[in-house]
Amino acid sequence: MKLTPKQTIHRKAGMTLIELTVVIVVLLALIAVLFVGASAYKKGADTAACTMAQRNVQQACRAYYNLNPDAAAAATAANLKTAELLAEIPKCPTTGTILTFVDLGRTAKIGELFAVCADAATLKHVPANSANW
Repeated sequence: MKLTPKQTIHRKAGMTLIELTVVIVVLLALIAVLFVGASAYKKGADTAACTMAQRNVQQACRAYYNLNPDAAAAATAANLKTAELLAEIPKCPTTGTILTFVDLGRTAKIGELFAVCADAATLKHVPANSANW
């Protein structure tokens, strides 16, 4: 059949199956990248929150022992919570375990931590620089 200038081929509007498949694959790839990024962001945020909890305990202990020098000799994990120092002992946001207090019977030197994350070795929740704490 020969086309004359008056005859035109009418193409149906819409998408082919291949075009639709390509769009779905691209959307799934973008969603996968989003989930990977969100997971890394949450892990970094949990590490930062645990480090900040350790820093807050460090500052609270230093402030309390500077105001009450005799309290450092009598400090234990049991009376630390009742000693107007901490309303509650902070927990690691990743595992939910409370921070582990180290040798409360003495005043720690600058740079030594009063409390560390119980899972510090496995989760790497160790402050990078605690020299000024």
